[in-house]
Amino acid sequence: MTSGDRSRLLSEQPSVVFSTMPPETGRPVVTIDTDRRYQTMVGFGASITDSSAWLIQTRLAPPARDALMRELFGRRDGGLGFSFTRVTVGASDFSLDHYSLADQPDPTLAGFSTRRMEDYVFPTVRQALAINPDLKVMASPWSAPAWMKTNGSLIQGQLKPEYYSTYADYWLRYIRSAADHGVPTDYLSIQNEPDFEPDTYPGMRWGPQGRAAFIGGHLGPALAAAKFDAKILDWDHNWDKPEQPLGVLADPVAAAHVTGVAWHCYAGDVSAQGQVRAAHPDKDVFFTECSGGEWAAGFSESFSWMMKNLIIGSTEQWARGVLMWNLALDETHGPHAGGCGDCRGVVTIDQKTGAVERNQEYYAFGHASRFVLPGAVRIASVEPDGLQGVAFINPDGRRVLILLNEGAQPVGFDIAEGSRRAAAELPARTAATYVWSRPRN
Repeated sequence: MTSGDRSRLLSEQPSVVFSTMPPETGRPVVTIDTDRRYQTMVGFGASITDSSAWLIQTRLAPPARDALMRELFGRRDGGLGFSFTRVTVGASDFSLDHYSLADQPDPTLAGFSTRRMEDYVFPTVRQALAINPDLKVMASPWSAPAWMKTNGSLIQGQLKPEYYSTYADYWLRYIRSAADHGVPTDYLSIQNEPDFEPDTYPGMRWGPQGRAAFIGGHLGPALAAAKFDAKILDWDHNWDKPEQPLGVLADPVAAAHVTGVAWHCYAGDVSAQGQVRAAHPDKDVFFTECSGGEWAAGFSESFSWMMKNLIIGSTEQWARGVLMWNLALDETHGPHAGGCGDCRGVVTIDQKTGAVERNQEYYAFGHASRFVLPGAVRIASVEPDGLQGVAFINPDGRRVLILLNEGAQPVGFDIAEGSRRAAAELPARTAATYVWSRPRN
């Protein structure tokens, strides 16, 4: 359990006991149905941004770095077991400065290099993979190289169509170089937040027609010809404009190369994920970015919001993977180069002391990542008024039920699976994860 007043922080509780006793009359019931199954999970995690990797690699002594990485990506001794992460291809606002992987104008990409990512990002991902070989990696760029764009800048502008084939080659070079340095590209999006042109850090507007043309006519065929397994996710932006990914998926040539749709939390409602999935049930759903920050500094409110919308809401709306934004930031919400000046990482690393603070994101995601294993399948659950939840069945048959009581009063209830029931109580403003093994017949 984790409570909004921090009296419990992923704290183990006494076991509840299943029995075949008759239900107590009038008692609310959370019902699990393992026969109704939905998406298979990739996992939960956070982005290893340039800033996060730099902090982990340079501001922690090696023993502290190793301990934190085991805590975040391992499962022994109560580790979170993160199994999904995202890296930025070139700079984002959470980089030390602005750069691409081919800053010198040259259509042959002779100067292409992942050297900047080799310094901190790739070593951090490699260590995470060594701890958790199930880790899946997504790659997203914030901008194409400036010389490929309409305004000649990493900031704002659009990719010129005459550079579509060059940019596809840029992607192939990235995937190949990352693999050579021990970093797979399991998923990619061609552009972070393509309906937004930030004015202080790299970004690039790219409408659905242009994205479809690039995916269907250039990147998709190039990945297939190179026999790369990287799967393309479209959109990688907010819940408020489902018409954008629907526009790309309406193009049959592009849609053939698109595995799924990725979403962010900063506008709109999580139900948009289900809306697009209902229109294209053959396409996967991923949730790939949300940041906490000083705009929601209170632990209880922001913890409950993340549990409700990200851990429960996004998976109920078909997400196979769920990501927070920065894995780690420092005590001044950085380092960053433009952009968000009050964002919060899953953990905070004090640059002066190396002390690590575990934030509400840590505890919210821990309620899922520690217990819902890669390959788990979401199953049906029905919750009474006053509770919100989602349920899974792990590959080993164990059931996992995640519940939130965001109300001001405790809720007593039964957990029911078939003929078995277990009496439980969830305190006010508290989340809990319940894990039990398959029933013996």
